[in-house]
Amino acid sequence: MPAYQFTALDATGKQQKGVLEGDSARQIRQQLRDKAWIPVSVDPVEQKSKNKSSGFFQKKFSAYDLALMTRQLSVLVAAAIPLEAALRAVAKQSEKPHVQNLLLSVRSKVLEGHSLAQAMQQIGRFPDLYIATIAAGERSGHLDLILDQLADYTENSHAMQKKIQGAMIYPVILMLMSFAIIMGLMTYVVPDIVKTFDQSKQALPLITVIMMKASAFIRGAWPFMLVGGVVGLFVLVRFLRTSAGHYTFDRLTLKLPLFGKLSRGINASRFASTLSILTRSGVPLVDALKIGAAVSNNWIIRDAVNLAADKVTEGGNLATQLERCGYFPPMMVQMIKSGEASGELDRMLERAAGMQEREVSSFITTLLALLEPLMLVFMAGIVLVIVIAVMLPIVNMNNMV
Repeated sequence: MPAYQFTALDATGKQQKGVLEGDSARQIRQQLRDKAWIPVSVDPVEQKSKNKSSGFFQKKFSAYDLALMTRQLSVLVAAAIPLEAALRAVAKQSEKPHVQNLLLSVRSKVLEGHSLAQAMQQIGRFPDLYIATIAAGERSGHLDLILDQLADYTENSHAMQKKIQGAMIYPVILMLMSFAIIMGLMTYVVPDIVKTFDQSKQALPLITVIMMKASAFIRGAWPFMLVGGVVGLFVLVRFLRTSAGHYTFDRLTLKLPLFGKLSRGINASRFASTLSILTRSGVPLVDALKIGAAVSNNWIIRDAVNLAADKVTEGGNLATQLERCGYFPPMMVQMIKSGEASGELDRMLERAAGMQEREVSSFITTLLALLEPLMLVFMAGIVLVIVIAVMLPIVNMNNMV
């Protein structure tokens, strides 16, 4: 039975929105009239979802929503609840209308006779990894176990993503505060202090002269600096959205001393986790490699994995190809090589993924512990230079007296 999203006016004239199931839009309108509501619009959920997905301001199906939905669905399916009933229950549980519409669209496809993986693929809002894993679970007849593994994967991925974002927030805020304080000192505090030095005819120290000229430049040019910064940021964002810009940024990121190692570690962890769950689910290795490449957010590494997948298709060894590309840790490559030799590739990939996640977590903690004092030292150094530039002329004046 298809689902329809409606907008109606109740007896008090208040607008009501929701989702109802029925054989046709006419039946939904009749249900609304039975409630003494006036139907304003009734649209199939699937059509509404397609219209929103093609719009510019579409609501994103976030990693948190996906992880929560997968966990709830795995629990219900494991309890032997029919799939369509489980989808309906998860949709009702969600408080977000766009998630409800998406799940009800999937349910409608399932009721039409499609498998869960086919329904998700036709909706077009689910990752390839997700669809391939569920398809493998349906083929094997162990959808409940596959959903449980997929729930663990999505929750771990979401936790890693939140940890990375949380680790970057504090240094960015500290850097912005440092910049604002320095600009405030140079714009408002320093000019009032150096007025005293302008009145005296004594020679000023070089550091004081440089600071006075810098302060005068900032006070006179700050509107142009602000406009230039906004325009430059806009141009940079537009450039990074192009293929050339994306490749340039990814190539530069891999070459940076600390952030290059972090990027390689994150992508290696993500690749190993993806490959692990896909191979455990029974997805062919070459297909799993293609999906694992698509999961990477670094296009240089993605192309290297795609090349490795092509070589594996031709009969090459996975560990050898990953070692040649040079973007994966030697320990991880060795574990994959051991798994291929022993026939336990899925288990070794799972262990490699866990090892990489721990290494990335430890590296982020260490990097954050280094960045915080470095930012404080940098800020203190700038303030110290300003204080020295102000105090030197005063000390010289006292010596002259």
